[in-house]
Amino acid sequence: MKTSEKERIRNRAFRTTLRVAIKELRSETNKEEATKKYHSVAQILDKAASYHLIHRKNADRNKSRLAHFVNRLP
Repeated sequence: MKTSEKERIRNRAFRTTLRVAIKELRSETNKEEATKKYHSVAQILDKAASYHLIHRKNADRNKSRLAHFVNRLP
């Protein structure tokens, strides 16, 4: 039970960090800043997938969509 509680707390915090990072990237309008943020968000998505917090293909799909968003910025 102790381990499960620790993992639950870690997962909640990490999931929150992931959601906030994605929202910040989506709200970006400057392409240079968005590119910098994209790399950190991609790392967070990969780490979430390695923790089995999200599925590996879910992380890949999100990275693809975010890369498309960044590339379309003026």
